[in-house]
Amino acid sequence: MVDRRRILQATAAVGAATVISQRAGWAWAVERGRAGTLDPATIPKYTTPLAVPSVMPPAHRGEGGVARYLIGIRQFRQQILPSDLPETTVWGYGDVSRPGTFRTPSDTIEAHVDRPVRVTWVNDLVDSYGDFRPHLLPVDPTLHWANPPGGDAGRDSRPTFTSTPGPYRGPVPLITHLHGGHTHEESDGYPEAWYLPKARNIPAGYATVGTFYDEFGAEFEQRNGVAWKPGTATFQYTNDQRASTLWYHDHTLGVTRVNVYAGLAGFYLLRGGKSDLPPGVLPGPAPQLGDKPGTRYYEIPVVVQDRSFNADGSLFYPASRAFADDAGPYIPEGPFPPIWNPEFFADTIMVNGNTWPDLEVEPRRYRLRLLNGCNGRVLIMKVATDPLAPRPAPVALPIWQIGNDGGFLPKPAKLQELRMGPAERADVIVDFTGLREGTELYLINEGPDEPYNGTFNPSDPATTGQVMRFTVGRLTGKDRSTPPEDLDLPFIKPIGPADNTRRLSLDEELGHEQSIELLLGTVDEHGHAMPMHWDHPITEDPKLNATEIWELHNFSVDAHPIHLHLVQFEILGRGVDGKTPPEPGERGTKDTVIALPGEITRVKAKFDLAGQYVWHCHLLEHEDNEMMRPYRVG
Repeated sequence: MVDRRRILQATAAVGAATVISQRAGWAWAVERGRAGTLDPATIPKYTTPLAVPSVMPPAHRGEGGVARYLIGIRQFRQQILPSDLPETTVWGYGDVSRPGTFRTPSDTIEAHVDRPVRVTWVNDLVDSYGDFRPHLLPVDPTLHWANPPGGDAGRDSRPTFTSTPGPYRGPVPLITHLHGGHTHEESDGYPEAWYLPKARNIPAGYATVGTFYDEFGAEFEQRNGVAWKPGTATFQYTNDQRASTLWYHDHTLGVTRVNVYAGLAGFYLLRGGKSDLPPGVLPGPAPQLGDKPGTRYYEIPVVVQDRSFNADGSLFYPASRAFADDAGPYIPEGPFPPIWNPEFFADTIMVNGNTWPDLEVEPRRYRLRLLNGCNGRVLIMKVATDPLAPRPAPVALPIWQIGNDGGFLPKPAKLQELRMGPAERADVIVDFTGLREGTELYLINEGPDEPYNGTFNPSDPATTGQVMRFTVGRLTGKDRSTPPEDLDLPFIKPIGPADNTRRLSLDEELGHEQSIELLLGTVDEHGHAMPMHWDHPITEDPKLNATEIWELHNFSVDAHPIHLHLVQFEILGRGVDGKTPPEPGERGTKDTVIALPGEITRVKAKFDLAGQYVWHCHLLEHEDNEMMRPYRVG
């Protein structure tokens, strides 16, 4: 078992380094390679209107009852920083026949309950000559990762080296996951079902697909009658679940952190059915296909992400483990990956693809579909009048949460602040009714600029402590939506009694008091963690249609947002005994839960589709270095 005292020492060291860098300032951090060369304090705030994600156009509308999409992943330039600063090269999804649809975050896929959606995902990371594009960001080839250079025999493995390697510069593997989707295994975006682009210069001997690609492709063809083509994978989403806020993002083994940071994320909104509310009850409209320019929206998807930049507009992401600490020696002389960082907290907040935007609102109610899209940052957001107010800042307006990952809550929750771990969603209403024209309010963040553990110092109020601004304009029409306190939300069917309970561990391996890797595993009869790696035999194997309680024992000193693929679960409790009730915004069903250090977090789910899936920490740097395990249903 990992020694908990050593974890405490390591976490304290990382925390101290974070505090030192904040106090010493941006110039100190740049000098030591710990920041991008663009000082976040010099980036003008609230000069860019909030971008509202458009709706992804389908390639075919509902043939045979199935909406079909042809969505590519491409490289392009986008004005993320204010217009007087350079553009940024990023990746994003878009309709392959409409180059103008490529953006990060990408267009929203609008879906309806019980109406299937079929998407062909195209790895289009090639240049105009048909040659592959290397990664925008540094890829550590010493992790257990997709590893195309290993060929069919060495793919999806941890390669060996005779000297410390530099970053991988070959063709980029991709696989897209619908986060929160109730999906058959071949359409889930399994981390070892990746594929390279259909480029003309793939090096000889490289594996072009992951271990599970051919198996899942054959399974998809048998189930749906469609064969996968090189450089693509076709998935079908049955949408047989509650109306909810889902999102899609890359999920490739060992490179998810850099693929998502480069821009690969977008919303997937599932509407209709008995678990939704009739039109007009909630604020609307939301964006739709064919909307005219200037259309006013009162339901808006909002993804909050942190990024760092260089003076030329390019994304900054650490190219060395030295960014985080003095761990060493590096592989192969020692156990430490030379490029991977245990966590990364960028210094600039980006909302819907722009830094610190402004949203002009009317004095009425707005529905915001919020997503924490950060790699590792826990957000604690509130609405305030002064973005620089001493923390904790006074609350100007409450946030009414009406839904989370799995759909609507049992009843609305009036919150003074909203805590969201990476990948968590919150469906909220903010009521600006009665505010004077010209009033300015701010969505601020009081979550930490370091790993979250429940007690922390708030983020820098001048930079990462600010998210976006709301500027009140004039009312253009009557608000006929229902006040949030009067909402009667749809019935949630309970999951039912459990057939089995599993005790699972969240842990960390250290060397010289520094992090080597993060691990999931089981808990033995003595209460000790039994850490396991990605390629160890499967230990979580629910029977088909079994309902199970998973007890997550966090032996580390940091919180971990744990995500289970396939299912939506009920949070039963947390705390040292696992019996402290969930927060009001965590009730109903969820697919991601924050597991606090030193506590047991208990969730219950029904596993109703046979197949192979994964569960993992959604701190992407953790996920990419062993904090993910496969599980098998049936």
